[in-house]
Amino acid sequence: MTTQLPKTLRAPFSAGGASAIDAQLANRLLGHALEAGGDYADIYFEFRVSADYVLEDEQVKTLGRGITLGLGVRVTKGDATGYAYTEDLAWEKMQHAAKTAGQIAAGGGHAPVAINPHTEVRAPSFYAVPMPSLTQPAIDKLALLRAADKAARAFDPRIVKVEASFAESIKEMLLFTSDGRMAQDIQPMLRFGCRAVAEQDGKRQSGSGGGGGRYGMDYFAQAATDAAAHGREAARIAIAMLDAVDAPAGEMPVVLGPGDSGILLHEAVGHGLEADFNRKETSNYSGQMGKQVASPLCTVVDDGTLLSSRGAINVDDEGYTGQKNVLIENGILVGYMHDRLSAKHFKINPTGNGRRESFRSMPMPRMTNTSLYAGKDDPTDIIKSVKRGIYAKRFSGGQVNISNGDFVFSLTESYLIEDGKLTAPLKGVNLIGNGPEVLRKVDMLGNDYQLSDGIWTCGKDGQSVPVNVGTPTVRISAITVGGSQV
Repeated sequence: MTTQLPKTLRAPFSAGGASAIDAQLANRLLGHALEAGGDYADIYFEFRVSADYVLEDEQVKTLGRGITLGLGVRVTKGDATGYAYTEDLAWEKMQHAAKTAGQIAAGGGHAPVAINPHTEVRAPSFYAVPMPSLTQPAIDKLALLRAADKAARAFDPRIVKVEASFAESIKEMLLFTSDGRMAQDIQPMLRFGCRAVAEQDGKRQSGSGGGGGRYGMDYFAQAATDAAAHGREAARIAIAMLDAVDAPAGEMPVVLGPGDSGILLHEAVGHGLEADFNRKETSNYSGQMGKQVASPLCTVVDDGTLLSSRGAINVDDEGYTGQKNVLIENGILVGYMHDRLSAKHFKINPTGNGRRESFRSMPMPRMTNTSLYAGKDDPTDIIKSVKRGIYAKRFSGGQVNISNGDFVFSLTESYLIEDGKLTAPLKGVNLIGNGPEVLRKVDMLGNDYQLSDGIWTCGKDGQSVPVNVGTPTVRISAITVGGSQV
């Protein structure tokens, strides 16, 4: 089953549309792109319809809808790449973009290469949505926002401010390549969020809840993911943090909670495994293939095939199907994430990780759903094993140096572990360390793997793409914690 769209949400370049793009027209554009001497070209059409809603203090603050349409043309010659795009699908504009990209890449060289006959990529279906949320009335989304607001306020009288948001989109893409691939996909997405602020005795703390993925309105049918549950979760965190104390400082054991803690893996380890950094030898994992780079307990996988997950892809933005790629197996580095250029460099097949933010951007190796697989330890035993340390439950993000793996992460929800029990909530917690070193210090791994509930967006070189992360409970024997000296 594939996602079905009404005509009002279908791209104008789709088959049967007023400005339909077929193989004959695509070949003409590819011909212009290659006429300056490039050795490869692709043309990427995109149509996106999006909407967003924000409820703040029980009042509708934002209600918007937007449409994006355009074409991106990429041409390569050896290691050189030319890229141009247009938001106007008139023939003259598309032709100009194709010629411009070709001139940037090649600038006049050997005779143009032949364009292979196009074969449609048989893409799988990892996110079939019978009824995309964009087809449903706006009043239904506003009702969800009000449900979250009401639940957050009812959780505790100390909740003084609530903001709820809903963002949704449908993206349709169509790709033709000079080496004979034609790929198309319809990609739904929704993201629901709630932020609550608690106040007591002059202290204010905030908390957030939310989730989503490649779903329709059916996402809200489950108790764990309905709008009210996200509102209560935001309020719970805000109330808990009212009692937060200053974090201790120094090197100590850290236990990562399941699910959202995977963002540390994504940032501190995942980016270093994207093959463009390794092709340029700027990653700390460059030249490490086949070597021990993590604890033998650790198996790290990037998997674009997880059903309805925020990072799932039927087909990437270069026309390769989504795949499950093992990166680190039992601590041994066994693979990178590749786009077409890096795969050609390393003389292997692309891994379905060539992704771009929009038609305005070139594809590059990007993560999809990145996970640390489960181990055999009971999560309760992991916490009991720590005499004094930190339990990290929620992250707000951080900074990473790809070349050496050094990172700093801020926590939005964390607790002190004392004598094997969670005690005081903490504020001002930063984790400071090195990605490969942290993976080497994993000495207990829980059997409670969780996939995060679809909240993450990854930035790289000015481009943002939706991703997801997952992890079980993890004990790291020592990480430097930035807080207050004790």
